[in-house]
Amino acid sequence: MDEKKIFRKDYLYLETSDAVYFNAYKDGVMSGRISGIIQRASNEKTGEKRVRFTRFDVVEDFEVAKALFEAVEKWALERGMEKACGPLGFSDLEREGLLIDGFDQMSTFEEQYNYPYYQDFIERLGYAKEVDWYEYRIKAPDDETIAGMHKMSDFVMKRYHLRMGPAKSASDFLKKYKDGFFEILDKSYENIYGTVPFTKKMIQLMVDNFKMILDEKHAVVILDENDKVVLMGICFPSIAKAARVAGGHLTPRAIYEFLKAKRHPEVIDLGLIGVDPEWLNRGVSVCVAAGLAEMLKDPGIQYAESNLNLEDNYAIQNLWKRFNSVRHKRRRAYIKQLS
Repeated sequence: MDEKKIFRKDYLYLETSDAVYFNAYKDGVMSGRISGIIQRASNEKTGEKRVRFTRFDVVEDFEVAKALFEAVEKWALERGMEKACGPLGFSDLEREGLLIDGFDQMSTFEEQYNYPYYQDFIERLGYAKEVDWYEYRIKAPDDETIAGMHKMSDFVMKRYHLRMGPAKSASDFLKKYKDGFFEILDKSYENIYGTVPFTKKMIQLMVDNFKMILDEKHAVVILDENDKVVLMGICFPSIAKAARVAGGHLTPRAIYEFLKAKRHPEVIDLGLIGVDPEWLNRGVSVCVAAGLAEMLKDPGIQYAESNLNLEDNYAIQNLWKRFNSVRHKRRRAYIKQLS
């Protein structure tokens, strides 16, 4: 249903973007697709003239892939664009990056899967690496490490007069903290690759999606002595297997698997983590780490999936060293000079 919304004239991202969609047919058979996005808000922020490619899928035929990319590039050049990059959606809240390592791993619901030949096709078309993302499978550390995390967390909380934001339910959590939550996201994600400023409609879309799957036990907000949000983190029960069972259709079995995953998750997907930039060097991230470690001690939870971490995000990579973690997937965003 979310995908179908992109074709509506009132789709929220069209306030700041232009988009085009191409299908490819070979011998009368549907053989590929691609979308091009001129994200004006992003271009204004960076001072560049870029088109993003996204939703690229193709059979194993280079000529089909070539035709799709040439269509997007021609459309972009006619509108004055100078570079093409991707895979990137309207914002970094959509699926992004091409899988280049970890093809034997199941992608999370928030990600996309592609075959190895996609990389070969894209690079043959003149695209080069711009950034990579790493992904980690994370398990609870030993009890001694967890105890150390809690000790450090307690120290930081007391030193800076911080407290956990209480919530009775997921709806209560969103009602109380959504404004501070997205303010923190805007601040902490401002300079991250592919991001765009949040609009009211973007926030509402995210809140509506959160309501479907969020459990307050998997969300944390830390408040200062004036009840201002300084740090927040949200995890989601993994619905990857449920989505795979669904096969694109909301069948009774798919609904059952979705509810089962939500109520008794075996895997947790790490969603959004943000820290007010003013608090970055005060050690507050250990509070989230301690909470995640405690979450992973639940005997019903096997592990957590990190989703995408930028390759130069050394702070998060060092954080995962505290856990029993393994880097098991890698994704890439490409760039090409058009003019």
